[in-house]
This record gives sequence, C-alpha cells and structure tokens, in this order.
Amino acid sequence: MRVLVLNGPNLGRLGSREPEVYGSSSYGDLVTRCQQWARDLSLDVEVRQTDDEAELVRWIHEAADSATPVVLNPAAFTHYSYALRDACVQLRAVLVEVHITNPSAREVFRHTSVISSVATGTIAGFGLNSYRLALQAVAAVAADQPGN
Repeated sequence: MRVLVLNGPNLGRLGSREPEVYGSSSYGDLVTRCQQWARDLSLDVEVRQTDDEAELVRWIHEAADSATPVVLNPAAFTHYSYALRDACVQLRAVLVEVHITNPSAREVFRHTSVISSVATGTIAGFGLNSYRLALQAVAAVAADQPGN
C-alpha cells in the first residue's frame, strides 16, 4: 500500500533548527527512517517536504484523488491553515496528523490544531518515533479494512 508522508514548513531544516526542541536528526535521517519503518510494515512510502502551503494542498488533493493514506506533519500550518484543513476533509483514506513535539506542552498559540478534527488520529510528542507510530497506525487501519 502506498502512503504519503507529507511535511510542512521548516521541517527540511531538522537537525539545524532548534535542536534542543526538535532533536539533532536531520530531515534526511527522517526520510531514511520512514522508508525503513515503511518497509518493515510492507508499505510503500513517499516522503515529501515543502515550505509552500499551496504545494502541500496540491499533495493532499493528489492523495484524495487516489485514496492514498497520508501521514501529515503540517508544522506551523497546523494552527491556522484552513485551506489545508479543507483539503484534508476531501481525503478518502486514513489521515494521521503527526508532530515531533507535543504542541499542547508548548506555547499557547500551538495548542490549537485546525487539522486534528478532520484527521483519523493524531500522534505527537515522541520525536521522530511519532512517524513510526503513525505508519503503524496506517498499517493497522488498513489491516482492519474489509478484504484484508
């Protein structure tokens, strides 16, 4: 099963951006780990990152049109992108919102997600392992689908 792992703004700077908050692993490390975790779960994963809201919306449209499951770290778009939320509503497959840190344990402006109410579930606060848990959730939901 194909899964898109989509990452929003500034995640391409992992390892150099606030390592005391986001850790020292690079974006390349994240991609490598997601690919390995996906292989272990018999998933075909494509990991993408953009700082462009419109591009992220287009990727969500692509997933909606192909009924592809999505693991989404909307990053800063989490808190205010109604365009991204409206795109996510159109998804026909599982959507797992993921965060490296726990937004509820951070600054007040990070406490609200406009995405979580339309996501199948949210995983946050486990560092890069949040992505592993999200991929496991996608695989588990797929296994529970009729015919699997």
